[in-house]
Amino acid sequence: MALVEVRAVSKSYPRRVGLHTELQTVVDNVSFTIEPGETLGLVGESGSGKTTVARMILGLREPSSGKVRVDGVDVALSSHAEMRRLRREMQPVFQDPYAALNPRMKVLEIVTEPWAIHSAEADFPKSRAEKKVRAAELLRSVGLDQSALGRYPHEFSGGQRQRINIARALALRPKLLILDEPVSALDVSVGAQIVNLLRELQSEYGLTYLFISHSMPLVRYLSARIAVMERGRLVEIGDAEALCDAPSEPYTRQLLAATPELPATADKPTHADGPAGAA
Repeated sequence: MALVEVRAVSKSYPRRVGLHTELQTVVDNVSFTIEPGETLGLVGESGSGKTTVARMILGLREPSSGKVRVDGVDVALSSHAEMRRLRREMQPVFQDPYAALNPRMKVLEIVTEPWAIHSAEADFPKSRAEKKVRAAELLRSVGLDQSALGRYPHEFSGGQRQRINIARALALRPKLLILDEPVSALDVSVGAQIVNLLRELQSEYGLTYLFISHSMPLVRYLSARIAVMERGRLVEIGDAEALCDAPSEPYTRQLLAATPELPATADKPTHADGPAGAA
């Protein structure tokens, strides 16, 4: 059974035009599935509807029509208890690593906060000592040293902050990570390191990814299949290599031509170095 099912989903918002209000459709009849352990790349330019689709999967927006199911549960119709379970099983990693972390919280508090929120539903660490041990393990899994736990977000680079975001997302042992432009705010070489990290984590933890990006080379590198969105519509979907080698849509060819290939560092995993870890 597919972990994620998006079936004929549309989303419209009211928009004021002069003296009248009309509906603006930002997602139009989109359908796809994501199998357990798979990475589906969702690619398109800014404004194509990618993030709106992600928010509907996360339950942050309700479809105007169609259905979204995660792990067999209709997200829009789920009970409070079902939604809390789903929120443990699917975690987002957002675009801006600077805005995603509370500047007043130390890394230990940031990484362990999900356990406090969901402490009643699962076997998560309860004592401060156990939380610290588990948080250090999470940081090591993303290439950061335990010494980061006592520091604040402003003390880290953009790449290190995104590693902290990923560690926090992994804290609840999710099945699905929704990665919304997770490297677009980073320089190319640091972004390549983060993408390699995501590949390693997927292999280690058996994760399923929805990887959202405007960059076809990034999506091709990480994804098994690619879905291409243009102006709210899904215009092409298929095997990543086949779609990139022989795209059927002019828009897909345009995306391929618009973004450069990944640097050579993306071809081989890189590891953290130094006391604070990698970039």
